Amino acid sequence: MTKLRVSLKGENGSFPIEADFTAENGTTALFGASGSGKTTILKMIAGLLGPTSGHISIDDFVLFDSDRGIDLAPEKRRIGYVFQDARLFSHFNVRRNLTYARWAGGRKTTRNFDEVVHILGLENLLERRPATLSGGERQRVAIGRALLSDPALLLLDEPLASLDHARRAEILPFIERLRDETQLPIVHVSHEIDEVARLADQIVLLSQGHVTAAGEAAEIFPLIDRANAGAGALLEAKVTRFDQIYGLAEIDLGGVQFQLADMALRENMTVRLRIRPRDISLARMQPESISIRNILPVTITAINAGEGPDAQIALDFQGHYLAAQITRRSVDDMALRVGDKVFALVKAVSVERAAIRQITMHALASKERQTRSRGDEE
Repeated sequence: MTKLRVSLKGENGSFPIEADFTAENGTTALFGASGSGKTTILKMIAGLLGPTSGHISIDDFVLFDSDRGIDLAPEKRRIGYVFQDARLFSHFNVRRNLTYARWAGGRKTTRNFDEVVHILGLENLLERRPATLSGGERQRVAIGRALLSDPALLLLDEPLASLDHARRAEILPFIERLRDETQLPIVHVSHEIDEVARLADQIVLLSQGHVTAAGEAAEIFPLIDRANAGAGALLEAKVTRFDQIYGLAEIDLGGVQFQLADMALRENMTVRLRIRPRDISLARMQPESISIRNILPVTITAINAGEGPDAQIALDFQGHYLAAQITRRSVDDMALRVGDKVFALVKAVSVERAAIRQITMHALASKERQTRSRGDEE
């Protein structure tokens, strides 16, 4: 498993930067408000900006070490960098853009061209020029070009920021596939909570140039919700059964059965669920004869009510954080207090990730290609 280690101090103009975190295979999201230092840290990792002190390495490959006087040039760092704008060469077709690093930089690559094209769905675009592509297609080409430079690490600097909602929805599945099939560590800069919920395995929270928290996505997400009410909670669980008659997946949440109407789910899938505060109602007693299928026993851990009509209720469900957004009038009418045991009625939930924990057909095909290649060499 590849590991990026970052421990640095620096500045961008007069803005101080300090970061200390690791990123492993999968996606690590650098998350924070605009101006929190996300892109600056990304550029320091890439060698486009210089830290004043610290250490950056990919496994045993040292990119920067102030104590040892090591500061590799960007082109020596084996990093693929994807900017907000695709930065494609307008006079090249897609095929030439994808292979640019190979012939212009003289880089050898272990990545198969056809495999990268397949992962990113570029088969029908190879002979087209960038001007004829949509924004999402251009970003997919930019990601493919970065992959074919044979990187040990991918840096994505808000690659969806310039896209409208429809184009974002178009490219997100390809980034998911990239994460799942390349086995590369990916550092993804974003200030969009929906992207982070869907893509991130780990989250690094940034504020005013400093890391305030870092860890697994499900562990860090509650911190985002407390700072940005509405983010919600992430829960990971396994599908235990799929009811073909009603099209319902049954999910085990620590002994509590949760049901989802999602035809894409199947037994033994591991899923990540996102439950938003606005999708939870509270009840003093467990209701009966109700259409809401998911009712969770919870304990109130905090009540935050401002001057507006709504209150944010922090809840504990078997050690997991949840939150409900209800009116202040409901808080008073129900006489809710910290420590009360109540029931959370979950009206809606989104499946942010579903994965079957087995070897995929793509992985098998890749293994077969490697076997054939070894046979040819012999």
